[in-house]
Amino acid sequence: MSAAPGRPRQARARGGGRLTPARIGIYAFLLTAALFFLLPLYIMLVTSFKTMDEIRLGNIFALPLSVTLEPWTIAWSQACTGVNCNGIRGGFWNSVLIVIPSTVLPILLGALNGYALSFWKPRGSQALFAILMMGAFIPVQVMMYPLVRILAGIGLFSSLPGIVTVHIIFSMPVMTLLFRNYYLSIPQELFKAARIDGGGFWRIFAQLMLPMSTPMIIVAAIMQVTGVWNDYILGLVFAGRDNLPMTVQLNNVINTTTGERLYNVNMAATILTSMVPLAIYFFSGRWFVRGIAAGAVKG
Repeated sequence: MSAAPGRPRQARARGGGRLTPARIGIYAFLLTAALFFLLPLYIMLVTSFKTMDEIRLGNIFALPLSVTLEPWTIAWSQACTGVNCNGIRGGFWNSVLIVIPSTVLPILLGALNGYALSFWKPRGSQALFAILMMGAFIPVQVMMYPLVRILAGIGLFSSLPGIVTVHIIFSMPVMTLLFRNYYLSIPQELFKAARIDGGGFWRIFAQLMLPMSTPMIIVAAIMQVTGVWNDYILGLVFAGRDNLPMTVQLNNVINTTTGERLYNVNMAATILTSMVPLAIYFFSGRWFVRGIAAGAVKG
């Protein structure tokens, strides 16, 4: 008698794997979307390993007849980025110097803001949070000229501390929102128990909340690293000639108007510039999804 109710469930379980028209449509859409995004990457990759004589044949989808690594060497250490012909190697290290403080400091400040707004809730915290969120919807271009005047007035314009300060300013709304939502999902009883045990503002934050924030710290780090690394306009305006990030130097390599246009070198330089964000997403994608889910319990 007990086996009969189980048969429909087993039948439904077996039927769930059948190819229905709706499922075929979903697979077709996903395959088309994957091809749409992967095809340019494939073209860039195969072109970067071809010689210019082979590229002139026009077979952009064909695999290279003779693989060469010379375009990668030229892009890294010999391509001209303006008057200097040292490749995009210098831009890579400039980007590293910009990304590290522009990731660590916003995460710490965002975690601190979210912690204060979630548990301590000072007077006017809701109004402060609303004003902070308004900053996330103001276009970068609107605030660019005032920031140029302010940074020039205090002597930080066209410097490494200046571009880091700009990235911190523009990342504060999102970082605060991420950590505030995450801390709202933590039971208040845990915070109250720490208060009863004599914990103060900084001690609870450093010894309790921050160690519990690992999933959200990973999410924030992925978002901040990729956002700062891929930035072009802020680096072009605020970094200065000696601190230009990799994206700006890539633009200088591709848009050069002197000599022969080396498409294989351009493709190699583009892949080298995008390699860090791609590696982060490939190796940390599952952590990103977990962290977003952990911070989406309450709003």
